Amino acid sequence: MKKPIGKLAAVAGATAAVCALTAASAPAAPSTVWTVSPSPAGFSATNSANAVLLIEIVKGNGIGITCSRTAFSGTLRSATGDPAAVGTVGAVTLGSSGAACTSALGPVTFAPSPPWTFVAEDHTASTGVTEGHLADVDLRGTVGACVFRVRGRLPLTYTNATGRLTLSAATGDLTVVSQTNCGDAAPVGVSLVVRADHLVRTTGTALPPAIVGTGP
Repeated sequence: MKKPIGKLAAVAGATAAVCALTAASAPAAPSTVWTVSPSPAGFSATNSANAVLLIEIVKGNGIGITCSRTAFSGTLRSATGDPAAVGTVGAVTLGSSGAACTSALGPVTFAPSPPWTFVAEDHTASTGVTEGHLADVDLRGTVGACVFRVRGRLPLTYTNATGRLTLSAATGDLTVVSQTNCGDAAPVGVSLVVRADHLVRTTGTALPPAIVGTGP
């Protein structure tokens, strides 16, 4: 015997309600707990070698830029998430008045626009290494009459034992979003490739902070 349509609809509605209730009551997936020591605490980072940048006109080729003086500072804190914001970069220096960044086209000055966000993505307990990136990166570069703006993210690795922070941006991470008087030197859409090593210390000490991720 065929059931009336009204009864079938009622049964279907009840089944949907049960499914929805079951889904809503399911426990949330556990998140990584990021423990920063000390937390919260200020930190500073200074380059341990020249920072090498490349305005990549063609993959692997472009205008090379070398900065002998780079530094940044901010605050680190414990957090939970996959990924998780474990810090904020509030001040950034690329080059200085006595040690400007250099290129084949002449001195290059950079005007960063922080804050940038320190994001932790993965941690390897056996090596004490955290992988992540600096988000919200925004900076303006000037070389001669050419002015270009770069936005995006800076991938990073951080090692607890040494406090070594390696910034390594490849094609597509940092992109020129606008330019004036640059022509083919820094066209919109090309990447700023970055390789820079820094030593990180907790403010007021000679010790590096520790970042440890534990969880699922």
